Amino acid sequence: MMHADAVRALTAWTADGAEQEQLRRDYLDHLAAHQDGLWRSCLPAHITASALVVDRVAGRVLLTLHPKVGRWLQMGGHCEPGDDTLAAAALREAVEESGIAELRLAAGEGEGGPLPVKLDRHQVRCAGKDRPENTHLDVQYLALAPAGARELISEESLDLRWFGYDELPADTDRSVRELVALARKLVG
Repeated sequence: MMHADAVRALTAWTADGAEQEQLRRDYLDHLAAHQDGLWRSCLPAHITASALVVDRVAGRVLLTLHPKVGRWLQMGGHCEPGDDTLAAAALREAVEESGIAELRLAAGEGEGGPLPVKLDRHQVRCAGKDRPENTHLDVQYLALAPAGARELISEESLDLRWFGYDELPADTDRSVRELVALARKLVG
């Protein structure tokens, strides 16, 4: 079911620009070649799901200081067997890592559920420091926080912090900056 949903979501999603369209095609090719393409065990690449938590009333985003990467990132991670859809995986990760139970996914409502807003391919060592890097094919969503939401740090973060759209940490990578700019454009 999860595999079929990932194909549905990526097929239904309209990419913004040639780079995003190429990633969309690459992700669909990956899924066509790998029935296990959503699981951490699929190497050297697998699909992951993430969500940028947005407080649109305050004009800010919640980022996590990731313990393995050492950078401020959106919430996200590996798909799990209990996830029925990519959107559900992204929302589960966002709720677990932010501690905000009332999150809801936004943007790109399509038949069958919310659609992603952006894709990002990056190298990580999710199998351990002594293992080779593998590729995360990240499918990114937006999660809306209710006004006045309070975050609760989990063991998956070194820190959690709200940042204004124009106040991201100086070392925030291009992918996160692009996702924040997209969130600002889509949800204000």
